[in-house]
Amino acid sequence: MIVIENLCKVYHGGIGADTVALDGISLTVEDGEFVAIMGPSGSGKSTLMNILGCLDTPTSGSYFLDDEDVSTLDDDSLADIRNLRLGFVFQSFNLLPRATVMRNVLVPLLYSTFKKSDRMGMAEHSLDAAGLGEELWYHKSNELSGGQMQRVAIARALITDPGLILADEPTGNLDSKTGEHILSTFQRLNDEGRTIVLITHEPDVAAHAKRIVHVQDGKILSDEPVATQRRAGEVAVDAVG
Repeated sequence: MIVIENLCKVYHGGIGADTVALDGISLTVEDGEFVAIMGPSGSGKSTLMNILGCLDTPTSGSYFLDDEDVSTLDDDSLADIRNLRLGFVFQSFNLLPRATVMRNVLVPLLYSTFKKSDRMGMAEHSLDAAGLGEELWYHKSNELSGGQMQRVAIARALITDPGLILADEPTGNLDSKTGEHILSTFQRLNDEGRTIVLITHEPDVAAHAKRIVHVQDGKILSDEPVATQRRAGEVAVDAVG
């Protein structure tokens, strides 16, 4: 699904102030994998995630998504990839605070070609897949707990049925118990065939993936399968914080 080769990203500042965020990274992610990208602050992992999500472009090197060279695409094509083929889950949820859960989940479809008659069913399906109870669908997002808001964000990421989910520190604003519930959702989605790339600086979170890539100073230090994947406990939806 993902092939990047000799990827470099340099941010240009003043004279002598260039910052090398990525320094010749090569990485492959197969369809159906669950990969955690780990590294300390400033390691380059967030820059890598932004490039994978077509939110930023590399200075040099190549990025192929489903055998398509992303660097050759225009802005409209990149927007289509972000909206239809990728799902994003962020640490800060990025929800519309005064909008209902349902409206938040429907946001990616506002400028899509999906029929209006199909959109509600798509939203309901993604909310079910994210494990958010029907009794919350018409609550405003600012009335929800952190765990519930992250489930709304996951449902929004799923609504266009993307092949790849990109999660940037998705448990960073949650307590450990609620974070386990969210990680169990990612594991279930992966078990169902979704490809997931998760950014984290926490070893306990990375252990829920099937493969861990360590990044430091813009380079890959190690890339190894997880010997024993940590399985988050499955819980009832109404128990989620």
